[in-house]
Amino acid sequence: MPSVSRKAPVILDDETLAHPQTVRASRTAPAAHVERAGIMIAFASGATISAMARQFHINRVKVNETINRALQVGARAAPSDLPRSGRPTHIPEEARAWLIALACQKPTELAYAEELWTTRMLARHARLHCDSAGHPSLQRLGAGTVSKILSAHDLRPHKASYYLERRDPVFEAKMATVHHVYRQVEMLRRTIAGGEASPLTAILSYDEKPGIQVVGNKAPDLRPVAGVHSTVQRDHEYVRHGTLSLLCGIDLLSGRIIGRVEERHRSREFVAWLKDVDTAYPADWRTRLILDNHSAHISKETRAHLATVPNRFEFIFTPPHGSWLNLVEVFFSELARTLLRDIRADSEAEMKRRIEQHLARLNEEPVVFCWRYRLDDITSAR
Repeated sequence: MPSVSRKAPVILDDETLAHPQTVRASRTAPAAHVERAGIMIAFASGATISAMARQFHINRVKVNETINRALQVGARAAPSDLPRSGRPTHIPEEARAWLIALACQKPTELAYAEELWTTRMLARHARLHCDSAGHPSLQRLGAGTVSKILSAHDLRPHKASYYLERRDPVFEAKMATVHHVYRQVEMLRRTIAGGEASPLTAILSYDEKPGIQVVGNKAPDLRPVAGVHSTVQRDHEYVRHGTLSLLCGIDLLSGRIIGRVEERHRSREFVAWLKDVDTAYPADWRTRLILDNHSAHISKETRAHLATVPNRFEFIFTPPHGSWLNLVEVFFSELARTLLRDIRADSEAEMKRRIEQHLARLNEEPVVFCWRYRLDDITSAR
């Protein structure tokens, strides 16, 4: 007659049983967790120790350990590994603080050629100098331990992230000037929408987009074929035909785009674009340009041309590193994601023609670009 188990029963109600059943059915849980969950389910259903040992191909001791664990910590926590104390730390806080201070220094300050630390180099430096610094516990320091200490203090001295130092003391004033121009644009739009007279003013957002790659294929593209390949298939090799620059201004009142495609974007190309603008508007109009501080915009050649058309143009310069204040950058971003994305052309002439064709199509249904950021905070002088 089989002996009756003296262990207290593991009672699993429907809610408690759901967790070990989930672990038992898991394909990603550790094998030990799955095994313990199975033992608990079998024991709760009345299986004997010997039967469970035969079922799971383990000895009775392991079955008893699992059942005792369930009785001690509960059925929900029993399948998982219990927390362990781990190896005691042998690096005191003073030594860790010294290592953190080292990581916050640049290697060049300690006579190294490297600009940034690596965990291996930092560990080696610590091992070489820990005795003289009074931290002998670091004599066997490894790169892995260095990585753990740095992570605990949220330090990554092996990486460099960039920020922009604001060097223009009147940045806010220049930004406000640009914002006031955008406020004037809003007022002029309401004037035109109300059927009032033409404002006799054109306001353009201008910039150059240099470095447009003219890249051609060595082999023809393969079209998508249903059931074979879903995308355009393209040979990895290509031919470079040069670069082009797009000189472009957007009329902020009408949305009209005035563009010019050139091989370069020097003063002479900018003056040529100004002449295009000059012919695009009536002679009695005044043209205001929002643009950056590129050398071609303030060069001797540009100033000489402006002297020949007095009171025709007014330049409103964005502050240094303030290109985000120029609305034409939104158009350039859209251009990069539409026409220029994965474009291929066999010559600069073909690329120029396709860009001009794209601009002409946009001008058939012009889109008015609106500036919204912080515009409501500005009180425009009337």
